[in-house]
Amino acid sequence: MEKLTAQEEQAMQAIWNLKACFVKEILDNIKGEKMPYTTLASTVKNLEKKGFVKSVKYANANRYEPLISEEDYKETFMHSFVGDYFKNSYKEMVTFFVKEEKLSASELEEIMQMIKENKSK
Repeated sequence: MEKLTAQEEQAMQAIWNLKACFVKEILDNIKGEKMPYTTLASTVKNLEKKGFVKSVKYANANRYEPLISEEDYKETFMHSFVGDYFKNSYKEMVTFFVKEEKLSASELEEIMQMIKENKSK
């Protein structure tokens, strides 16, 4: 699975949230700065070529449905992200976020509690 561009990820976020949608609905659900309709339509066509979505014809329009789940994409992306930037070490990634003050002590405690709960299952 290839990494999506920022524009493609933005479109996929809307598609994942909507489950099945037309380009106009995607445009209405994109967070942040809106892109032109034609640009979004091209982006969605690229997503279809890449195998991320499928189109279903409805009259004169195509409705798009995700073929890849958000969870599968996140998992693949995170593995490559941690590998590329943190030498395959999740510990290094967490350390980075702590040093950058993006992760608080209370959040780390929550993470530790989640780890403990998973180990006991």
